[in-house]
Amino acid sequence: MNGKNHKSRGAGFTLIELLVVMAIIGALMSLVTPGYFKQNTRAKETVLRHNLFTMRGSIDDYRADHATNPASLEVLVTERYLKEIPQDPITGRRDSWLPQSGEIAGVADVKSGAKGNALDGTSYAGW
Repeated sequence: MNGKNHKSRGAGFTLIELLVVMAIIGALMSLVTPGYFKQNTRAKETVLRHNLFTMRGSIDDYRADHATNPASLEVLVTERYLKEIPQDPITGRRDSWLPQSGEIAGVADVKSGAKGNALDGTSYAGW
């Protein structure tokens, strides 16, 4: 009978062993998590730069075709220069873009309406 109890006690993990494993996992996660969030932010910034490049190219194409700036960003969609107004990945919205006027009436440039700074220290609104 004493041999049976000893055998069943050795089949599982002790509380100390489980706590040590959980502490190791926690320590590893604390090393990996900041890198993950930094990569996530870097990916959003890359998408923002691409969206700005695409919209600015569409504005230039519209200007070349019509010899004037589009009245709004929505005109680029209705005239089929863009399929849709892209989402600002930092704000998560399509209506946060800040159209910039130029010497000619209409939208000459577009900026992000996101607040804050990028990983390189520049302001999102300055891109």
